[in-house]
Amino acid sequence: MLEDLLINGATTGAVYALLALGFTLIYGVAKILNLSHGAFYMLGAYIFYASLNFLQLETFPALILAVIFVAFIGAIVYGLLIRPIIESELNVMVVTLGAAMVFQYMVILLFGSTHKTIPYLIPQLPLVEILGVSVRTQKIVALAVSLSLIVVLWIFISKSKIGGAMRAMAQDRETATLMGINTERLFVLTLVISASLAAIAGVLVTPLSVASPDMWMFPLIISFSVVILGGLGSIKGSLVGAFILAYAEESVVFLAQGEEHLRGAFSLLIMVLVLLLRPSGLFGKRVEME
Repeated sequence: MLEDLLINGATTGAVYALLALGFTLIYGVAKILNLSHGAFYMLGAYIFYASLNFLQLETFPALILAVIFVAFIGAIVYGLLIRPIIESELNVMVVTLGAAMVFQYMVILLFGSTHKTIPYLIPQLPLVEILGVSVRTQKIVALAVSLSLIVVLWIFISKSKIGGAMRAMAQDRETATLMGINTERLFVLTLVISASLAAIAGVLVTPLSVASPDMWMFPLIISFSVVILGGLGSIKGSLVGAFILAYAEESVVFLAQGEEHLRGAFSLLIMVLVLLLRPSGLFGKRVEME
């Protein structure tokens, strides 16, 4: 049904945008491709799971703990792994991909390789009806939280002093440094924000499926596909690209009668086609706020 397609596309697109914004933000500011981005998504889900089941925390404190913990890990990843080799994009890609695999094995050691189920953030109300369609409340929560965070991030980058520094760094790093901008602090903050957004996305999406140690791969593919489609470093492009990709995927799954495994393959196909036909993406390779 068209209503299902509209609702699913909106919720999926909002989460994709949340994932891609963190990915493109760190590229726009620091000019690095952080391939451990999907691992932050996975870690957010598992830390949320551990907080609920082992620490017996309520939902909101568990979410806050997951975000803080993953943000801290993001800062460590930058300080220990990225900072020493930040001038080499290829080295950063290799090292951060290796970090993601290490995080996967750590999760297996701590939680085992079996899938974990995470409850809905509002478990007492599993379904709501919108446009005559029964929708899982977790999807509505994911949509609302994702859109809210996107707006907050947009305002932060557009209006705040730190956001202005990020835009300056994205345009010209040398000039920004001469203006007195502390690049090291800005890089750490950007990666912390990026990791936090990925962790929140993991907490929002995982209750709709299951948590598994290899769950970081799909969000990494999605993030890559969205930013390639929208243009590396373009925030506006990431937003537009996320919803284009989400609705395209939902249409493919709908036409294929629910074949969910086609999502990843279709995302990769979109990425390859864009690289072949328009390598700069829809909006080029710079941070844009218009």
